Formats: sequence, C-alpha cells, structure tokens
Amino acid sequence: MRIAYVTTYDAKNIKNWSGTAHHMARSLIEQSIELNYIGSLREKYSLLLKTKQHISNYLSKKSLAKKYLRDRDPVILKSYARQVSSKLSHLDSDIVFSPGTIPIAYLECQQPIIFWTDVTFRGLVNFYPEFTNLSPETIRNGDAMEASALERCRLAIYSSDWAAETAVKYYGVEASKVKVVPFGANIEYNRNWQDIKVIVYSRPANTCRLLFLGVDWYRKGGNIAFEVAQKLNDMGLNTELTVVGCQPIIKEPFPNFVKPLGFIKKSSSEGLRTINKLLAESHFLILPSVADCSPIVFCEANSFGVPCLSTDVGGIPTIIKDDLNGKIFPNSTGISEYCAYIYSLFSDYSLYKDLALSSFNEYQSRLNWSIAGQTVKKLLLEVM
Repeated sequence: MRIAYVTTYDAKNIKNWSGTAHHMARSLIEQSIELNYIGSLREKYSLLLKTKQHISNYLSKKSLAKKYLRDRDPVILKSYARQVSSKLSHLDSDIVFSPGTIPIAYLECQQPIIFWTDVTFRGLVNFYPEFTNLSPETIRNGDAMEASALERCRLAIYSSDWAAETAVKYYGVEASKVKVVPFGANIEYNRNWQDIKVIVYSRPANTCRLLFLGVDWYRKGGNIAFEVAQKLNDMGLNTELTVVGCQPIIKEPFPNFVKPLGFIKKSSSEGLRTINKLLAESHFLILPSVADCSPIVFCEANSFGVPCLSTDVGGIPTIIKDDLNGKIFPNSTGISEYCAYIYSLFSDYSLYKDLALSSFNEYQSRLNWSIAGQTVKKLLLEVM
C-alpha cells in the first residue's frame, strides 16, 4: 500500500504539531505502508492575508472588529489543493492521507482521500480562546472548508468520540463514514511491566507529587491545579505541584510547594530526559482543562503508569476512563472533589498503586501509536 502523506508543513520535522504528524506517519510506516511525503506548502498572497489577519485581530482586541483567520481562507486552501494535486501527479499513490483537513479540503484527485485528526472547525468555534469572536467571513470559510473535506473524503478518522460527533452533528456527514481511533504518546516507549512496577513502587506514599504540563495556564486549568495542591496541603497531605510549559499565574513569591520549571523542549534529548524523569516521579498528571481536544500528554503519562486527572470537556473522555487510568470531573466541579479523590487513594495507598498499574495497561492496550497504526491500516484496507 502506497500513501501520499499530505501536510502543509514538514511532517518529518518532529517539532511540528508537537510531533504528532511525525509519530502518526511512523505508526503507518511500521505497518509496512509506504509513505510519500507531500508538505512544506506555500501560502498564496501570504503577505496580504497576514496583514489582513494582523489588522483584524488587533482591532478585535479593542472590540472594534472580529477576528479573521487566514488559514481558512479559500484563496489559501485552493492554492494548497493545487500544489498537492501537482505533486500527486508525479507519485504512484493508492491513497491520499492527511492528519488534517486544511491541505485536502478542496483537493481534486482520483485516489480516495482519508484524514485522521483531532477536531472539526465547528468544534473549535467559541471553545478555544483563539476561535472566539470570529468574523462571519472566517466562520463561513471554516465551515465551507470542513464540509468540503468531509464531502470529498472516503473516510474521516477522529481521535475522540467528541470530534466525531461534531462532524456528524454540524456537517451532516454519514456516521458510517466516520471512525474513532485515539492517538498515541509522542515519546519513545521501551518500558515493560517490570519497569513500570519499579517506577510506581518507587513513588513515596507520604508525599503527593502533582505534575501540570501545559503551555496555557488558564485553558489547561493551572489555577485549579494550584488550588488542589494548596488544599491537599491544608488537609495534611504533603503535596508538591510541578509546573512545566508555562509560568504559574499566581501571587508571587510562589509557595514552597509550587515548583515552576518553565518551558522544556521535548524535541531535545536533554528536555525529553527531564520530562520522562518528571513523569516517572509524579503520582498524577493534573490538567483540569477548560478546553481541549485530545491531549497526547495523557497517553504519555499513562506510559509511565501515571494516572491523569482532568475534566469532561472535548475529547478527554475518550482518553481518560474513570478508575482505569485516572478520573475526569465535570468542568464545574469544585476543588474539593479532586482533593477527596486523591486523598482517598493516599489513605489506602494500595489503591493508588493499582490505579497506576491500570493506567499503564490502558496505554499498552489502546493509547499507543502501534495499536493506533494497526487499527488505521485495517480501515485503509477496507477502503481499498
């Protein structure tokens, strides 16, 4: 099977999209699928449209206009489609495959089109801060793009039930055309059950180590994570909160239990070692997100036997299953429920260890790129 793997950027560069497109491609290659990369596409009228976006977004901050997003402009999208079509003509590909709808939304080709992504445009509108207060033009463009991609594709694969449901609900696509395959962890995996047991049993039973990994303090729920750590300490459970990816937005000087480490580059070997060490030493990954699609960091945490605590928003419930690899809470939940759950596991620490080992099992059975690649290959063969 030969696939034309289409992205607007260079998918071989692990720095793009947090490495997701790179790992997705590898998951297919490992299934003996031949990939021809089509990427690094050029934006037509880039300077003009960048200027338009800059002005509209500046005015939107002053409540004088609504935001315009150039990456949904049909001028750019149709230019992408022409570039892809031109490159396809020089390849012998059975399928056109993309980790997003942008480069294939208006593509004309003989091969069946399949995409595997984490969200629809409508799923983002008024959900992510960047997609609030959008101009009517951008909303029309975004909806038209998504509808066109869904109409042209043979199969739409999403990483969560939530994303798949938005495709059916907002764009009227047939449910039989939509499949759900969760993403895997964007880190190298070489741990077995014995390794995980050693890691889990090495964590102290008298100190709770919470890890917050996110670049957006408020959208990822950093304020909630801080309050949870603070209350657990007040309840008598010695608790540490390590913050990676952003600076805590709390009153300084920071309390002793808060350990801000800033942004750590996972793409560097040193950064990856640091992240891996933090995950191995942490009891929980806590990310009480206000808005999220399919946070791959949950899969990465589970690969170290780390349960995840988060909210029932976006695609998170597809990843986290209560008492199997963590727990999700309603977005309106107060911090007392988080604290009660954590405290109960430390009161009977054997329950925590069982949950940690179960988290690794969830990673092994469904939240890794190998399983995902096998599942997608079966879907591709059905299409062919």
